[in-house]
Amino acid sequence: MKKLITISREYGSGGRIVGKLLAEKLELPFYDKAIIDIEVEKRGFSSKIVENAELRAKSSFSYSLASAINFGDGVTSNPLSINEKIFLAQFDVIKSIGDLGEGVIVGRCADYILKGIEGVTNVFIYADIEDRIRRSIEIYGDDPQKVKEIVATYDKARQNYYNYHTSQKWGDYKNFNLAINSSYIGEKEIVSIIIDYLKMRSYK
Repeated sequence: MKKLITISREYGSGGRIVGKLLAEKLELPFYDKAIIDIEVEKRGFSSKIVENAELRAKSSFSYSLASAINFGDGVTSNPLSINEKIFLAQFDVIKSIGDLGEGVIVGRCADYILKGIEGVTNVFIYADIEDRIRRSIEIYGDDPQKVKEIVATYDKARQNYYNYHTSQKWGDYKNFNLAINSSYIGEKEIVSIIIDYLKMRSYK
């Protein structure tokens, strides 16, 4: 059974929780935003720079504009924008995880980055909006007065980031081996389904 799994998810769907439980069940390394960003910082990008890039992603126009502009010093600087440099740093981190051949990776375009590696299983977790709002309040601690805006904003940021840096469309079923609606089944049961799928799927 191959043990390299990526988890993409809608905000509030519980995808990160599923990824963490799956990694524990399979006794695999777990990589999420916090862990990957630490590795990116080691490559020379401060947490503030990474955070600012993520904030820009909430607007498709501003992210595309910032990604097209190099804020360096002209002749001697790298022609890539800061957004592109950060993405390439994340790309290198995730590629190195892929080279190890095992792990559960949440987000960060991992399904796209590891596309060429044989046997990777890409999972997408989504949910009905009512359940996403409930989980965001009860589990994530989001403000009930602002939660609808928070859910929409995070989804938009992930969509803009993914669509800009890949040749694919965020959330498109064609990019995944397995998609699960977490509104109708608990996180532990989703983990069991993923493990069963890993056992039964063919690896071409």
